[in-house]
Amino acid sequence: MNMPKRRTKVVRDFILNHAGEHPGDISRMTGQTFGISRQSVAKHLESLVDQGLLRATGRTKGREYLLEALFDRTIKVDVGPGMAENQVWRQEVAPHLAGVQAAVEENVLEICQFGFTEILNNVAAHAESSTALVRVQGTAVNTKLMVSDQGVGIFNKLQNEFGMYDARHALLEMAKGKLTTRPETHTGEGVFYTSWMFDRFAIISGSLFYRRIRQSEGLHGSWLVEVEDLNNVPGTTVFMEIHPKAAHTVQSVFDQHAGDAGGLGFNLTHVPVKLAKYDGEQLVSRSQSRRLTARLDRFKEVVFDFRDVATIGQSFADEVFRVYAGQHPETRLSWTNTQPKVTQMIQRVRSNTLAQLSTA
Repeated sequence: MNMPKRRTKVVRDFILNHAGEHPGDISRMTGQTFGISRQSVAKHLESLVDQGLLRATGRTKGREYLLEALFDRTIKVDVGPGMAENQVWRQEVAPHLAGVQAAVEENVLEICQFGFTEILNNVAAHAESSTALVRVQGTAVNTKLMVSDQGVGIFNKLQNEFGMYDARHALLEMAKGKLTTRPETHTGEGVFYTSWMFDRFAIISGSLFYRRIRQSEGLHGSWLVEVEDLNNVPGTTVFMEIHPKAAHTVQSVFDQHAGDAGGLGFNLTHVPVKLAKYDGEQLVSRSQSRRLTARLDRFKEVVFDFRDVATIGQSFADEVFRVYAGQHPETRLSWTNTQPKVTQMIQRVRSNTLAQLSTA
């Protein structure tokens, strides 16, 4: 690809990636970013409209450029004993992701197949719902899947099966991975891996809205994790979204969570510490830390992500980084996204552990 064609692609990719959030000023943004004239930007915009990737509305100063829907289909699926999730994928979903102008890459198709079939299988196995509503949508810069049921609700199901304190406790355990109500047929890994494969992943169920948004790539990457309280929404709805040209693969996500041990095992989990904190609370008690560390002995490596946690108490830190670490030396603990006060507290309790070892 020569330089003019390469620059054209860069400019048009920029337009497509930013038009969704800036439909009214995408022309100005593009001109300022690349130092090109209004006339040049207009040619790029007109070409994308002609290709069916953008839709123009309004006139002159009120003109907006919106991402054009390349496909949008909703179907109702019977999830009884005879349902085969891969057949639903092959017949009802996959055909919409192939052959469009903004083609979905093979690795992204594999991610979509993995996530869709895992979530639909969970509906059949756990939701106690006779039907599921499936929606598949796509534009030049996002591929979206939705699976919704009217069953018992994922967080309610986990809470009741395992005698957990409430739905937030169930969410924390689900986020760790390796949690299932049917261990004889399921590993409890499907939802965990799916949430890491998509750029955006969300669950609405019962009293909670849980969302993960990828903000950067890498071994642990950077993720925005949000939880909101709801007014008892029935059933469970799962949203999955990914860029059709995303570079990562199903295997790369598996490899990330194999940890230093390597192989195909689920050895490393990444725990958002903020999920252990309720609104208005601070992480100060040993009971909170014990909830955070429950079941972590199933993993060889654990990464605690302290994003959005400004401080932790001495008792909380001591229970995690001295008591639990001492009781489970086979599990390697590490941490990321710590603010100064959190780092200081972790270092303080760890220095006490080292002092005790040196005098033993």
